[in-house]
Amino acid sequence: MFSISLVVIVVIFALTFDYINGFHDTANAIATSVSTKALSPRNAIIVAATLNFLGALSGTAVAATIGKNIVSPEMVTPVVIIAALIGAIFWNLFTWYFGIPSSSSHALIGGLVGAVIAGFGFGDVNWAGFTVIFAGLIITPVIGLVAGSLVMTILFWVFRGSSPAVINSKFRKLQVVSACMASFAHGSNDAQKTMGIITMVLVGGGFLSTFEVLLWVKIACASAMAAGTAVGGWKIIRTMGGKIFRIEPINGFAADFTASTVIYSSSLLGVPVSTTHVVSSAIMGVGAAKRLRGVRWNIARQIVLAWFVTIPSAAFVALIFYKLISILI
Repeated sequence: MFSISLVVIVVIFALTFDYINGFHDTANAIATSVSTKALSPRNAIIVAATLNFLGALSGTAVAATIGKNIVSPEMVTPVVIIAALIGAIFWNLFTWYFGIPSSSSHALIGGLVGAVIAGFGFGDVNWAGFTVIFAGLIITPVIGLVAGSLVMTILFWVFRGSSPAVINSKFRKLQVVSACMASFAHGSNDAQKTMGIITMVLVGGGFLSTFEVLLWVKIACASAMAAGTAVGGWKIIRTMGGKIFRIEPINGFAADFTASTVIYSSSLLGVPVSTTHVVSSAIMGVGAAKRLRGVRWNIARQIVLAWFVTIPSAAFVALIFYKLISILI
């Protein structure tokens, strides 16, 4: 049984992570619409914050996956969760500072694994559950890449006789819709991960007998993510919105439509995915369909490299902080 004060501390750290996730990953949903001027930065932030909030309230399947599949209840201690969240927060801030589109989801999962290893050892991580979640995180970007290329190819074929000016005018308006879709999908998946962490602690501490995401947890996580979204993440927007390839409205619509479909479908299935990975993969797929040589693959390689270093990096930071916190208390 944990003290209420410890649970409050965990909740504060969890909501801080959710807030940072909001401004770190907001760029994923609105980068293309801002870069093509379909939305002004101010309006894009309002759209993203509102739809992130609504998406966060849309379900709890992902929360259950995060809360049950990596760490067993007896491994859930305040120190483990705090160290895990610090590891994830550190990596998110580090990559945000340098404008690297890394995954908050990978950072959180890496932090959990590192903290459990530090506290209990390798054998107490639920590696079967971790493997399933990790497989989903790896497979969905591939789906985003292929689907993005396919959607873009279909759009090129459908509008092959139209003038570029007409196409850009139509799809600049449609990008507002796709930005809403991407923001809603982001909230439906990412905010639920923090809901799962908080609910995990409430179950582990004896405050809940079964894994059930309470209404106040949903509202708190949705609000924290929406507040973080309102801050924005312009460094990452510059990477996602223009450095991979020169995006036009039809490309932005194709990427956002593809990514939102993949992400929300995953949310309905309870599969935690990386919004960053799916969106950036969809952009690469769209760019490759437009012109393979037009994609700046050196930037793409940097993004892919960040995918693979995030989990071990966040795990290492969480492990260090677990040891430090254990010494202090």
